[in-house]
Amino acid sequence: MSNGRQLVSKLWSYANVLRDDGVSVIEYTEQLTYLLFLKMAHERATRRLRPEQIVPPEFSWQRLLDADGAELEYEYTRILVGLASQPGTLGTIFRKAQNRIQDPAKLKRLVHDLIDAEKWSETGTDIKGDAYESLLSKGAEDIKSGAGQYFTPRSIISAMVDVVRPTVKDAVVDPACGTGGFLLAAHEYASGGAENLTPPERDHLRTGFVHGVELVDGTARLAAMNLLLHGIGDANGPSLIEVKDSLLADPGKRWSVVLTNPPFGRKSSLTMVGADGREAREDREIERQDFSVTTSNKQLNFLQHIMTILDMNGRAAVVLPDNVLFEGGAGETLRRRLLNDFDLHTMLRLPTGIFYAQGVKANVLFFDKKPAREAAWTSRLWIYDLRTNQNFTLKQHPLTRTHLDDFVTSFAVGRPRDERVETERFHSFGYDELIARDKANLDITWLRDNSLEDLDNLPAPEVIAREIVEDLTAALEEFEAVAAALEGRSDE
Repeated sequence: MSNGRQLVSKLWSYANVLRDDGVSVIEYTEQLTYLLFLKMAHERATRRLRPEQIVPPEFSWQRLLDADGAELEYEYTRILVGLASQPGTLGTIFRKAQNRIQDPAKLKRLVHDLIDAEKWSETGTDIKGDAYESLLSKGAEDIKSGAGQYFTPRSIISAMVDVVRPTVKDAVVDPACGTGGFLLAAHEYASGGAENLTPPERDHLRTGFVHGVELVDGTARLAAMNLLLHGIGDANGPSLIEVKDSLLADPGKRWSVVLTNPPFGRKSSLTMVGADGREAREDREIERQDFSVTTSNKQLNFLQHIMTILDMNGRAAVVLPDNVLFEGGAGETLRRRLLNDFDLHTMLRLPTGIFYAQGVKANVLFFDKKPAREAAWTSRLWIYDLRTNQNFTLKQHPLTRTHLDDFVTSFAVGRPRDERVETERFHSFGYDELIARDKANLDITWLRDNSLEDLDNLPAPEVIAREIVEDLTAALEEFEAVAAALEGRSDE
């Protein structure tokens, strides 16, 4: 098999040819995933050891190899339509699938020269991400398509999983799973030492360990395919990826680990009604009695959702933007609840320049769910500042897992938190100090920011513009909360 990077480069070079035919980067990525899935399914069905039939013979890869010209185009379309009607995971993967490659000659070249020429499945049951994950990453780089919003840097995912340490005894969920990066990383981590696992544990890892929810059909398709091609799930069983809006309702089920990066963007497309009875009206109205506050801020609603679906003594690691740390009104209420009812023990302040959405300032919040009691559960919040005086870009200077080594070491995984040691970038703050801050503001810094004094090293214009937008929007939210409170008084 070709080197992973060479292979992706070879596949990607063909995108320009199809782009002339009006096939977008994302559409091309989708077509590649259909064909890659069929080819790898074929390899599994024809391997010597433990052959596995994933797709029915009438929809097999061999049908594409045997066809030519208009017949090839017909066969490909027939296969996509046929697989879309299959039950379980297979149906989810090919749901609403369409052939976007209208030139049979180009389709034949893609099938024969680029995909069939490679042995995609290695000796195990997956490709371990190199080619497929790189393909998804390439798709995320297309800024115009907006695909980057579904892609979390793998270095961040790896560090989060390394400190949360999911085990085979856990059930892991990502309520905004994108292409499934968190679920794959959690599964890979928990699969360590697989030779010592019992048959029931192996079965749980394959069919019950991870669960994802994704709003967008095309992205859910990529996630479901990603899992299955990595040996997770059952092509003939229920899908591990649900296609729905996580915020619509309490799913009823609880998970011991939540790993997620909810989509950026403050506004929810739904009207949220919390237990306080207030409405945040937009398009449609839904009511969640498990939500303690009503807000149209999507990140705050995702935070409330995660608080609900986390099992008792469960662990959560969530990527959230800065406004969650300082916004008044509903934001303050949620922060106080998080400090009191949960153990908010660690926060990683992420640098800018690492997400495809430019100018985003984000953090990873690590917290555990605890049973009800009078005393607050958070005794001390440890904050690691990886942002101040750090400069990263997506291409010239990308954030790597090595840049997060010191954070993982400082986290002191597996040791009591009172054994943690403060460093220049790692400081702790007691509960009384946090709760006494204005609006329980957790937007805490202590390092001197050199960029504020060096006029030649100011942040990029888009970063400054994004900060201004965030600050103004937060101010408007606070004014809105004040206005709502005053209106409530006048109605009494």
